[in-house]
Amino acid sequence: MKIFSKTTIYIISFLFLSASFSFSQKEGNYTIVIHGGAGYISPEIPAEVKEAYQKSLTAALNIGKKILDDGGTSLDAVEQVIRFFENDSLFNSGKGAVFTSEGMHELDASIMVGKDLSTGAVAGVKTIKNPISLARLVMEKTPHVLFAGEGADKLGKKFGVDIVDNNYFDVERRYQQWKIKHQKNIKGTAGCVAIDKYGNITAGTSTGGLTDKWPGRVGDSPLINAGTYADNKSCGVSATGQGELFIRNTVAYNISALMKFKGYSLQKAADEMIFSILPEGSGGIISVDKEGNYALVFNTSSMLRGIANSDGVFEVKIWK
Repeated sequence: MKIFSKTTIYIISFLFLSASFSFSQKEGNYTIVIHGGAGYISPEIPAEVKEAYQKSLTAALNIGKKILDDGGTSLDAVEQVIRFFENDSLFNSGKGAVFTSEGMHELDASIMVGKDLSTGAVAGVKTIKNPISLARLVMEKTPHVLFAGEGADKLGKKFGVDIVDNNYFDVERRYQQWKIKHQKNIKGTAGCVAIDKYGNITAGTSTGGLTDKWPGRVGDSPLINAGTYADNKSCGVSATGQGELFIRNTVAYNISALMKFKGYSLQKAADEMIFSILPEGSGGIISVDKEGNYALVFNTSSMLRGIANSDGVFEVKIWK
C-alpha cells in the first residue's frame, strides 16, 4: 500500500479546502439597493418622464446586479452604480447637479466598507466628473477620510481621475429650476448599498446638494455617520433628503447603533429614525443588513429606488 508523504497530504488538503471555499463563495447570497433621491415627484408626471426614471433605475440596478452575480465585490458594485447615476442628467449627482446661489456646481460623495470601516469622502468638488470614484481613492490611497474644496479637486488631478470644466454639469432643466424662486428647495441624491457573496457590505452616496445653497455648504452625503454608513456587524445605509437634519440626528450610524446595541431589526431601526426621529417630509434611506435583508424607508411622497437580490427579486419604484 502506497503511503503519501506529508507534503503530498498538505497539498491535497490545501486544494480541497480551496475548492470548498470557492464553492461556498460562489453559492453565497447578495442584495443590492439603490436610490435616486427622495422628494415630491408628482404621480401626474408625463408618461415619458416616468418611463425615463424607471429605465435609468433599471439600468443602474442591472449594473450592480451583474457585478454581484459574477462574484464581484460590493465595493465595485456600489462605485459603478453611483458612477452611472453621476453620468445620468436625470439625477442630482454629477451631470445634472443643481446650481449654487452663485450659479456653480459643488459636488459631494462618500463611500464606506463594512469589513473594516474603511471610508473615503470628498466635499465641494467643482471639476471631478465622478466624485464617488475620487472618494474611493481617498479611502484606498490616502491616510485620511475627507478632502474638501480646492484640495479635493487637486487630489483628483494627482490621482488622474476624469477632470471637467464646471459647466460640464450644467443641465437646462436645473438652470430653470434655479431661476424660479419658489423651487429653490429642490434637492436630491444618488446612493447604493450592497452586500456581496462574501458577506461584505458597502454603502455609497453622491449629490449635487441643495438648489441655491450657499457656496461651501456641505450636506450629509459626504459625512460618514450622517448620510453614509456600513458595518458588516449590522448594516449599510445611504440617505437622501434634507442634509442638515440627517447630520443633526446622525441618521445613518444610528440605524446601525439601534441594531447593535438595542437588538432592533433593520426595518424597525430604519422606521424609528425616519418616522419617529425625523420630521415628515425630510427624506429617506436605503439599507441592507448582514443577513441580506433590506429596508427602503422614506417620509416624503416619493423616493426613486430599486432592489435586486440573489433570490430573484428585482424591482424599481417611485411612489409609495
